[in-house]
Amino acid sequence: MSSSLAVAFAIAALFVAVLALVFAIQALRAQSGAVRSARLPEAPSPEPEQPQQPGAKPGTVRSELKKLGKDIEVTRGELRETLQHLAVVRYDAFGDTGGKLSWSMALLDDNGDGVVLTSINSRTDARTYAKEVRAFTSEAKLSPEEDEAIETLRKEAGPTVGS
Repeated sequence: MSSSLAVAFAIAALFVAVLALVFAIQALRAQSGAVRSARLPEAPSPEPEQPQQPGAKPGTVRSELKKLGKDIEVTRGELRETLQHLAVVRYDAFGDTGGKLSWSMALLDDNGDGVVLTSINSRTDARTYAKEVRAFTSEAKLSPEEDEAIETLRKEAGPTVGS
């Protein structure tokens, strides 16, 4: 097998591995969200009758808007926990290679939780690493490129997130 064909297969395998990892993380987050929502009642328990404001009767526009407002807040809370922020840093890991084929990619949610993936490519092989990130930091030692990817997302998050 030619070396260019081997490189193509290695890149394809790496891409599939990264996709599998992203789907696995999303599935775990969805499962933990399902556990949290299972603890909460599915439907709000009937509240004792309280004097309602005029026009706030069930089925009215005002009451439906209130329900929608609550639904939007729940959805916003769930959205904060999705991996939606992405930063990629490309670089040459070794002096004898070119083309910036090595890369580090941070996938984080609004709280700075997620994963940083790194692929180090040389002329003969490629190695892939995944490190967990919590609040924009990792217990694992990070490379300068991994730090750069995470720092890019921390700056994008602004002062209210991750502080």
